[in-house]
Amino acid sequence: MGPTATGKTGVALELARRLPVEIISVDSALVYRGMNIGTAKPDTDTRVQVRHHLIDIIDPTENYSAAQFRDDALEIMADIVERGRVPLLTGGTMLYFKALREGLSDLPAANQDTRLVIDAMAADVGWPAIHRELERIDPATAQRLDPNDSQRIQRAMEIFYLTGKPMSALIATGKPAELPYRLISLALVPGERSVLHQRIAERFELMLELGLINEVRELRENYDLKPDLPSMRCVGYRQVGQYLDGEYGLGMLREKAVAATRQLAKRQLTWLRATKHVREFDCLAGDLQEQIEAWLPEQLNP
Repeated sequence: MGPTATGKTGVALELARRLPVEIISVDSALVYRGMNIGTAKPDTDTRVQVRHHLIDIIDPTENYSAAQFRDDALEIMADIVERGRVPLLTGGTMLYFKALREGLSDLPAANQDTRLVIDAMAADVGWPAIHRELERIDPATAQRLDPNDSQRIQRAMEIFYLTGKPMSALIATGKPAELPYRLISLALVPGERSVLHQRIAERFELMLELGLINEVRELRENYDLKPDLPSMRCVGYRQVGQYLDGEYGLGMLREKAVAATRQLAKRQLTWLRATKHVREFDCLAGDLQEQIEAWLPEQLNP
C-alpha cells in the first residue's frame, strides 16, 4: 500500500516474477472501464503476464463501495488460495484496506435527495463552510478531511443527516474483520515529500501526452456522465472535465490536477500513519526492491 506515484505497481510486478502471487487491485479508480490513462492502469500485456483482479469491472456510470470491495476481495482471495497461490493486494485506496482488515460499520446507503440538499448548500456558501459545520457536528471526521474534499465531506454530512449520529461514532462500532488470513503489510512512503511531488507532476504531464484529455472526451461521448458521479470525481478526471467545460485553460488544468493529486497523497499518508502493523519502505531508495525481497522471507516463514 502507499500514496499515489510511489511505484506500488512496479514493486508488485517484480514480486510476481519471483513468487506465486496474483494481484488484487485495491484502487477505487481502476474498477472503471475506459478510465485507463488517468488511473495509470496496467496495460493489457502486463495483465496477461500477471493475473490481476478487480480491474475494469464496472462502467463509469456505476457506483462501487468499500463494502462491495470487501465482499469481492474475500471471494477472490479464497479462490486464489484454493489454487495454491498467494493474493497480493496492491493499491492506494486506504478505505478499502481498512474495510478488509477491520470490517465495516452499518452506514446508510447514499440518498440522492439528501446529497442534492448538501450540494445546494455548498453551492451557496462553499465547501470550506460545509467543512466548518462538519467540525461542529463531527470533529473527528472533519479533522482528517481537507476543507475542499467535497466528496467525503458530503458523505459525512449525509450520514449525519440520515442517522442523527456522527460518522466517526458509527465507524467506531464497526464489524469484526474475521479474516481467515495472516496479513503481511508493507507500505511505500517517500523519504522526501518534495521528490514525490515532482513525480506527481511528471506523471500527470505524461498522462496528458498519452491522451488523457481525449480519453475523458471519449468517455463523455460513450456514457451519460455527470460531474457528481464517483468516477468523474477521481483526481485528474474531475479537472479535465472542468477544462473541457471551459472553466479554465490548459495551464490551470495542470496546476489544479497536480495540486489535487498532492492532496490525495497527503490523505493517503495520513491514513497510513493511523494504520498499525505496517512495515514502511522508502519508495525513493535505489535498492527498494532488494530491501523488500530481503525482508519478505522472514515474514513468509515466521
